[in-house]
Amino acid sequence: MTGKLRVAVIGGGTGGLCLAQGLHQAGVDVAVYERSRTRTERLQGYRVHINPQGARALHECLPSGLWDAFVATSGEQDAAFGFVTEQLRELLLLGEDLIRSSAPESSHYSVSRITLHQVLSSGLAGVLHYDKRFERYEQDADGEITCFFADGSTAVADVVIGADGSGSPVRGQRLPHAVRKDTGILAIAGKFRLTDESRRLLPARLVDGPNSVMPPRGCGMFVAPHRMREEVNGFGGNDVTAEADGVLFDNTGSYLMWAYAADRARYPDPAALSTMAGGDLRDLVGGLIADWHPGLRRVVADSPAGTVTMLPIWTSEPVDAWEPSPVTLLGDAIHSMTPFRGIGANIALRDARLLCRNLVAADRGRDLLDAIGDYERQMREYGFAAVRDSLRSAEQFVSDSRVGRGMAKGMFRLFEAVPPLKRRVFSEPAAS
Repeated sequence: MTGKLRVAVIGGGTGGLCLAQGLHQAGVDVAVYERSRTRTERLQGYRVHINPQGARALHECLPSGLWDAFVATSGEQDAAFGFVTEQLRELLLLGEDLIRSSAPESSHYSVSRITLHQVLSSGLAGVLHYDKRFERYEQDADGEITCFFADGSTAVADVVIGADGSGSPVRGQRLPHAVRKDTGILAIAGKFRLTDESRRLLPARLVDGPNSVMPPRGCGMFVAPHRMREEVNGFGGNDVTAEADGVLFDNTGSYLMWAYAADRARYPDPAALSTMAGGDLRDLVGGLIADWHPGLRRVVADSPAGTVTMLPIWTSEPVDAWEPSPVTLLGDAIHSMTPFRGIGANIALRDARLLCRNLVAADRGRDLLDAIGDYERQMREYGFAAVRDSLRSAEQFVSDSRVGRGMAKGMFRLFEAVPPLKRRVFSEPAAS
């Protein structure tokens, strides 16, 4: 029997919506409360990489029609992931045999964040509520939880899920000692339009797949294509996001996403970065890479100013185990991580898959605190391991050690020269 458990999800991002889709499909009473007033208010126009872990979560939680829509609206498959120097000399290429699976639910995908949000929010009429800025919750003696919103409205539930991002108000009340720290790294990111004409101006390596660019020391750049297939024109036809901002919110055109990152101290005037316009940020990066390969310089110089933004990099501090309660957390709300491994969205999707399974079991009779405690135990283990790995990657990405950077390049060349070793190190882990 279903319908006993009432679940309130605070936050309509990737993890929260995936959880809601899974619970809704299973017949669990779920409601999502999103602070944005409309679907287009806070959308981001960059690509997101969905790895096999994230793909399996989406496959399990989405109805079959929405899973098919996710696959159909993803970009072209990448030919290879490259590690290259700032002159685009290849150090290591991870080819299709290492990054692609024959099973769609265990594959890699390049997707528009906008289109992914469209897919995840589809079919949730009456479930997804906009313009609901969460303020606090109260739990009564019988265990019922009341959520209070800025507009004066309330909602009652048996379980509250904080899926409200890195600045989570739910976390602030539930685990006030769980904090984030500034890594001292600043990234500047932008988008370069890929058209038939602009593709011909770039080396094939930049267009064929993602690349981690490794200069001698002190900084790095990530460049990744999002190549739309000709038959794909967004999700659901013409999209209002393009009307909101034809450059940043375009989810039907192909582009290269790039991000340059360095320690704050390496920028000429780091205090001024937060107030600089997109064109000034773009020109700043152009100056910093003035002696790099012409293809990389062109990608930066020809990116529309409106797509260029500065991103301070923060990371969560590990949190010791806590006693489970009917209020729990998901994704960036509990284990916010740097973007340097490209796994944050995938860990949030893994959270959603696991928590969905456990809440469905609780709806069918499993002890609720046991179900939530089991989720939190597993989530802490893999979530904070991902936080640590991501922070380590960030520190290596901007390392100021010429010796360390040289050793890393040497290792990549060794892997490239010994294919069996490369396969052993970089093959995907078994499905879980």
